[in-house]
Amino acid sequence: MTDTKSHLLLVEDEVALREATAERLEEQGYLVAQAGSGEEALERLSDFAFDVVITDLRLPGIDGTAVIETTLERYPDIVGVVVTGYGTVKDAVEAIKRGASDFITKPFQFDHLLHILTSALEQRRLRSENAYLRSQLEERYRFEGIVGRSPPMQRLFALLETVAGTSSTILVTGETGTGKELVARAIHHNSPRRAHRFVALNCGAIPDTLLEAELFGHVRGAFTGAVSTRVGRLERANGGTLLLDEVGAMTPSLQAKLLRTLQEREFERVGDSRPIAVDVRVIAATNSNLGQMIETGQFREDLYYRLNVIPIHLPPLRERREDIPLLVQTFLLSLTLRMDPTRGDVVFSQEAMRAMMAFEWPGNVRQLENVVERALALTPGRPQIDVDDLPDEIRMRRSPPANVALDLPDEGLDLALYLKHIERELIRRSLERTQGNKQKAAQLLNVKRTTLIEKVKRLAL
Repeated sequence: MTDTKSHLLLVEDEVALREATAERLEEQGYLVAQAGSGEEALERLSDFAFDVVITDLRLPGIDGTAVIETTLERYPDIVGVVVTGYGTVKDAVEAIKRGASDFITKPFQFDHLLHILTSALEQRRLRSENAYLRSQLEERYRFEGIVGRSPPMQRLFALLETVAGTSSTILVTGETGTGKELVARAIHHNSPRRAHRFVALNCGAIPDTLLEAELFGHVRGAFTGAVSTRVGRLERANGGTLLLDEVGAMTPSLQAKLLRTLQEREFERVGDSRPIAVDVRVIAATNSNLGQMIETGQFREDLYYRLNVIPIHLPPLRERREDIPLLVQTFLLSLTLRMDPTRGDVVFSQEAMRAMMAFEWPGNVRQLENVVERALALTPGRPQIDVDDLPDEIRMRRSPPANVALDLPDEGLDLALYLKHIERELIRRSLERTQGNKQKAAQLLNVKRTTLIEKVKRLAL
């Protein structure tokens, strides 16, 4: 049974076939109107916006092709299915070229027709969701490339707008892949310093012996290999913003020199005693727990407080799962443009999206982007990415079990009734997820279709 009943117009001149098909469609939850000719169909369509039109190609008077063409001119989003009974699909294919969603040949199995309708309505729902997500991406659910509609992200956007205009030092914390550098760039590009450079330095990617020279620069002869004077990242960022990523990787001696620079707003190049004044905003970022590092003596407490003037914490993706559809849409748009600009709109099926939202995402947003890119690369030319196109660790992930209390009360419980309640809830959810398709629901529950039907009757679902 569909979650929201769809209005369907059935156009067929064979009365017995039309009425029998209409009756079975109504049993599946569709609201069915009937028409015995193309003229009657167009008259009905002029008065009501149906969700679906099913029409025979061979009709007295106006044929089914004309019905489909006129229908799509009036309602571009309608699902149109054509029926042909002449053993050839030539006309049906022509109708699809003109906008029909699919075709079916007579005599047809009702389950096949139902499958076509379910798939076509699913595609329409995905297209609609795709357009909706695009409009959201263009409006309020993004901040300089950062995407999110969840409450934590909305609070983050508000905070970023507030702090961007200041010159205060910021400490950005969060797990790997949450977008710390993206946040730092967003702050810079919305600050009065945006006309100057944004310079990033990953402290964890450079050996300790070279990190000081990379940050502060050096003069000729300062150490072996220093054949000329070199300007450091700090000096290059003068007037702008310096991001110190993985700041916890700094040695204690370098931490002390950085603290002095932040306090005095001047520094000395390696091998030189001449101070150089600098005006730079420092944004530090880390995925380490600096509080624990302070306790173990690995990080200076005074530097921590100097960096942590404005703390910004980025939540992991598993704590904002409702942002996953928006993020997926963002990556689909950008990656499709980069990988194959001629490829049309691509969507993730609902089952694939559910699997992605059930995954824990240890690599956070960066991992999600990689998964989307992989799916696009492995499905060239296809308009839809299905659950089978996802990596095994996501595809095999099962959604959390139903929200049922597991505490054993002091007074005990009726185990049979309790298990019956769990069974009923799981069957209900499987039918909702598959829109009433008992075959697919049985596959989700790993039982036979006949077994599922018996259970539905027994449980009075």
